[in-house]
Parts: sequence; C-alpha cells; structure tokens
Amino acid sequence: MDLSRESLTNRKYPKGFSPPDLSNCFEGLPGYEEFDTYNSSIFPTRSFIEETITTLTKPMAKRRHALECLLERLSGEDLPSKEHLEQYLRHQHRHNCCPNTLRNSYISIQFFLTFINNAGKTLIEEITSWDLEAFIEHEQDRGLKLSTVRTRLGILKAFVRFLTEGGTLQSDVFPWKMKIKPPQTLPRAMEPDDVKRLLAVNGATRDRAMVLLLLRTGMRIGELLNTKVGDINLKEQKIMIFESEKSRLGRVVYFTDDAGDALKAWLKERDPKEEFLFYGRGSNPLTYPAARMVFVNYLNKAGLSHRGYTPHCLRHTYATELINAGMPLECLKELMGHTNLEVTRRYARLTDTTREKEYFRAMSKIERGETDGHYGLNCELQEILKEKELLSPHSEELPEQP
Repeated sequence: MDLSRESLTNRKYPKGFSPPDLSNCFEGLPGYEEFDTYNSSIFPTRSFIEETITTLTKPMAKRRHALECLLERLSGEDLPSKEHLEQYLRHQHRHNCCPNTLRNSYISIQFFLTFINNAGKTLIEEITSWDLEAFIEHEQDRGLKLSTVRTRLGILKAFVRFLTEGGTLQSDVFPWKMKIKPPQTLPRAMEPDDVKRLLAVNGATRDRAMVLLLLRTGMRIGELLNTKVGDINLKEQKIMIFESEKSRLGRVVYFTDDAGDALKAWLKERDPKEEFLFYGRGSNPLTYPAARMVFVNYLNKAGLSHRGYTPHCLRHTYATELINAGMPLECLKELMGHTNLEVTRRYARLTDTTREKEYFRAMSKIERGETDGHYGLNCELQEILKEKELLSPHSEELPEQP
C-alpha cells in the first residue's frame, strides 16, 4: 500500500467521508508522528470526533462512579442479604438509570433491609407482603412527606419484582393492592405584582441573569446549573437541554429579549475559561444551596421574603403566564419537559381565565335574579342516578349485554 505524501494528497474521497481514527494502531511505529500530523491537517474532523466521544462518555462515567461509590458504601454495611441489593443496583446501572435513581434505590432498600433485620429476619427469602406493609406504615409514622413514602413504595415494588423474576421470592409477596394516593396539589406561582417587584430589583449581573432565565425559560434549577456556554444560541434565543437529570428527556427552551440582555451582560463579566454558565469553585457548576441563596437575597431586596417563594416557583410562574396568554397545553408540555399531559394540566386548574370569567358572569346573572325555571328536582333523573350509583360497585360482575 502506497502511503506516500503524494498518494495521500491525490487520493479522492467522497463528500462527507471521514476515515477511522487508527492512531492507537500505528502509534510508536517509525514515521508515526509525521503521518499523524499530516492526517490531522487533512481530516480536521478528528478533534471533533474526540470531543463528541468525551461528551457521550461523560454521563456514562458519572453513572459508573455513582455505582462504585454505592457498592463501596454497601460493603461496609451490616445488612441481611445485601448481595441482592448489589445485584439490583448493577441491574439498574445496566438499564442506564441515572445516578439519582441509584442513590434513591440504595437509601430506600437499605432502610427496608434494616427494618426487617430489626424484626428478626436475616434472609430476604423470609419476607412477606405484611413486612412491606409494616415498613410503609413505619415510614408514615416517622412523619415523612407523603411523596417520599410513595417514592419508597415504588422503589420497593420494583425491587420485589426484580427478586420475583429472579426466583428469589414468590409472586404472592408482591404488594399488588398497596397504593398511596397522592394529593392533587396545585403548583404555586408568583403573583403578577410580585413578579414586577422582583424584576425591578437592581441585583448583581450574574444573579439577575439567573433569575430571568429561570422565569423566561421554565427550566428546572438543576437544568440551568448544568447548562454550559456551548448549549446557548444567542442569535436564535434558545438553550439546548441535551438530557434532563429528572426526566432524562432532551428539549429546547427559549428566552425573551430581557433575559437575553441579562445573559449577554453576564457573558461579558464571567470567566471565559469556565465551561458552565454559572460556575462555582474548581470549574464545577454552581451548587443548588448557593443558587437558592441567590434567589433568597433577591427576594429580600424586593421585599418578598415573607411570601415563601422558592426558585421552583419561577418555573410555575412561567407555565401560568403562558397558559394565561393562550398557549395550548400540548405545546407547553414540550417546553416544560413533562412526560405526561396531566402534569401540565395542573396549571390549567390553577389559572383558567375562561372558567373564572364564566363563573362571575353566571353569578352576576344569579344576583340580578335573572335565572329561569324552578329549583325542583327532576324525579326521573334522580331515579336514574340512584340506580347507576347502586350498580357501580357491581359493574364488573354484571354480564355483558348482547
């Protein structure tokens, strides 16, 4: 094979062709350095390939590091059948679960194994569905938040299912009927007057950019803190979220002119050597406690510290304002990064201007005494509703009508 400089120069490659990087194969051979320098000048995509590989492998390295830390911590624990917990953590890692999922699984299952150990059971094979129910009641009695208990129940169900499929436990151990119904709470958005007072604050350049980006993009605070300068497109006024740590979904969010002005001002002041948009010490992203203190100081300057707002309220405010402006729920769902439309629909329950207008229109009509008809009950309709109510508990037992 002719690898002379002339043959390499005269060789024609199709458009878009990128030869494989064989540097590891030829490294150390005579003339390698000269060939490597010439090859890099002809194919500048090599550095791009290395950068892409680094970007793709970084999340994998974080997940691997989280697994190794948890397994090292588990090795020092005195728990019954902890080898099953190790198997489950490795199973989650193989299924590409994020580090937070691994940590939450470890904590919940560790508490459960400690609980059954205190109950005198040293083997995982000895547990029953009653042990699972007793553990959930124990967690509720500790005063934990309902959402936390519900999360731990979901983790335990997944763990028991894993053991059942592996043949360690029988299928009757699985708590099929155990469910915790979460309250249908409303997201808390800031009042419009409070938003104006917040934006009127003359804070530091970095702090104003952070608050405005949260308010105008609807990003989660963790997503903003993990944003790198290369993820921002100032010309098109958008930020690329390649992978959300919570939903594992990538999406694009957009920002307004006022947020763009604050962002440009911060880009002029920040250290250009730092990778993250908002950085802390040691080239790491700014931590959540530090970002929360930025927001708390902003609230103090606006005279809103008594209102109890959190940084996540800015995300709720973003969604509420867009719904009031008439944005369809399907479009808002994509901007918010929700996986379920019902989650987005909560904001419609929070602030539905159409429902509000219809209520006051109807009430004004009632107050003027302009309602028609009588208040008597429709006896026929009541009988139908009563019959339907009586039959509903037995609806599954009724034969299907031809």
